[in-house]
Formats: sequence, structure tokens, C-alpha cells
Amino acid sequence: MANFTFWGTALTKVPRISKEEWGGLDCISRWLVATRASVLIMTAFSAIIAGILAYLFDSFNIINFSVAFVGLIFAHASNNLINDLVDFKRGVDKNNYFRSLYGVQVLEHKYTSLKTFYKYLAVSLVIATISGMFLIFRTDYITTAFFVAGLVFLFFYTWPFKYIGLGEFVVLLVWGPLMIGGTYYVTTSGTWNWDVVYIALLYAIGPTTVLLGKHTDKLQEDLKKRVYTLPVILKERNARYFTMLMWVAQYVMIGYYVYENHAWPLLITFLAIPKLFSTFKIFGQPRPSAEPENNKTGWPLYLVSHAFVYNRVFSMLFFVGLLASVVLFKMGVI
Repeated sequence: MANFTFWGTALTKVPRISKEEWGGLDCISRWLVATRASVLIMTAFSAIIAGILAYLFDSFNIINFSVAFVGLIFAHASNNLINDLVDFKRGVDKNNYFRSLYGVQVLEHKYTSLKTFYKYLAVSLVIATISGMFLIFRTDYITTAFFVAGLVFLFFYTWPFKYIGLGEFVVLLVWGPLMIGGTYYVTTSGTWNWDVVYIALLYAIGPTTVLLGKHTDKLQEDLKKRVYTLPVILKERNARYFTMLMWVAQYVMIGYYVYENHAWPLLITFLAIPKLFSTFKIFGQPRPSAEPENNKTGWPLYLVSHAFVYNRVFSMLFFVGLLASVVLFKMGVI
């Protein structure tokens, strides 16, 4: 029986459930837990931003957009499943590794069998692949390039990219030019726009900083497992300050874009600065070695939780500013 309440929970946070509770979940709830569905919101925002830009600059094909939206969600879900599968196979998640502490790792915790897990992965991959193939036939060979690039990053993000400090750069490319640029391209039935790429990179900084927060949180664990993420290479202090620098870069990029294009509604994103300052206070100090008192981040999640909350505030304001820019542009005000 469908549990709509749990679906909402799984889409907004990483649920911590017992094996007995897992046994009482419907198949969709289990899929949401296994795929860590709470982070799919960042992908949804990427697709929606692409749709808004398509409506602003060119034409909007609702069928292509809808298929791209679904395909991206299931591609991201597939990536999360592959990530957990590869780490499980390589023994990374053993002995209370960070990933198995902050939420259910359904393979490591033996909540499900490999056979069932492969079914989750197969369904996700099939939907993502069919969506991609459909869009290729609807547009042209350039969509094929987006599709192939997506497959490469999908299958090789976990290994080797994440293991050699390239995972964060992959995320910047995926959530930026690939997701937003690609969705824009198919939604406009084959139009390219460099302004879209600029906005895509601006937005993609957000998901990238969330990943940086997570990898900084588990820096010591990754180092022991020889998973050389960017924070492992940079060391903790440099990783924290690099993340803060990327957030500042977003505002610089917005300021430049507003100056060049008179898209002043985007200045609403500056309302996120108070939240940025409070997040800076967290990132400006060494990560605690033990859970702080009255902590509400879901320890051992810490930096990533603060990064996620800030990014959600920024993204919502960015979305509102972008939407307002479209409306005012269509009205001839800007």
C-alpha cells in the first residue's frame, strides 16, 4: 500500500529506518530510500531552470522537457545506486564507514539482496535510457553527445573520477552544462545558447559545494580507504575555504550577469547573504571531531547539512529571480 507520508519524508531528508520498518515499506518507498531521493531536488531544479530559460530565449517543447525531466531524475537515482553498489563491492562501506552511518546503505546493512538491488538499478537505468533515446530521435546528433557524456559520468563518477579528485569537477559539469544546457537544447528542439551555459555553471556551483561539504565531512574516512576526493587532496582547512570561495563566486557571477543583461530581478538572490554568513561561521571553523550539543544536522552529516540548507535557500531565490526576469522580459519591462 502506498505510503504518501513516507514518500514526502524520503524526498526531503535521508530517513533513518530499522530493518523492520524497511520490511513494511511499499516498493516505491524502498526505491526512494535506496536512491537517497532527498538530493534529487537539485536535479529537479536544474531541469526547471533549463525549462525557464528555454521559454525566455527560444521555444518551449513541453514533450521534450517532460521527458528530459524524468530522464534526469532517474539518471541521478541510477548514479546514487551505482555509487553505493561500487562502494559495497569494493568494501568501502564496511566497519561503520561514513556512508553507512548517516543513512541506510541497503546493501551494507543487508536490508535487501543484490538481486533486488539490481532490479532497482535496472528500472532506473531503463527509464533514463529510454528517455535519452527518445530525445535523440526527437532532435539530432548533438543530443547523442549529451547522452553519451551523461552515460560516461553516470558509470564512472564513483570510480575512477571520485577516487582521483575529479568527482567534484564532474558534478560541476553535470549539474551545469550537461543537465541545464542539455535540457535547454532538447526543450528548444536543438538550440544552443552560451548565456544558458553561463547560468548553468552559476547554478551548478551550489550542488558542487554540497558535495564538497560531504566529502570534507568524511575526509578522514576517505583517506583511510584511499578515496582521494578533492577535500582529501586539499586538506580540511583548504577544502572549507575553497567551498566558501565558490559561494562568493556565485554572487560575483550574478552581479556580472545583471550588469550585462539588466536582469535585475536576479538580485533577489542577495537575500541569501545572511544565511551565507551563518554558514560561513560553520565553514570557517574546523569540523568538530564529535557531535556538538544540540546538533540538528543528522550527525555525522555536518558541513554538508549546512551547505545543503544554504544551497536550498539560494536556489529558491535564484529560481524566483529567474522566473521574475522571464515574466518581466516577456512584458517588455526589461
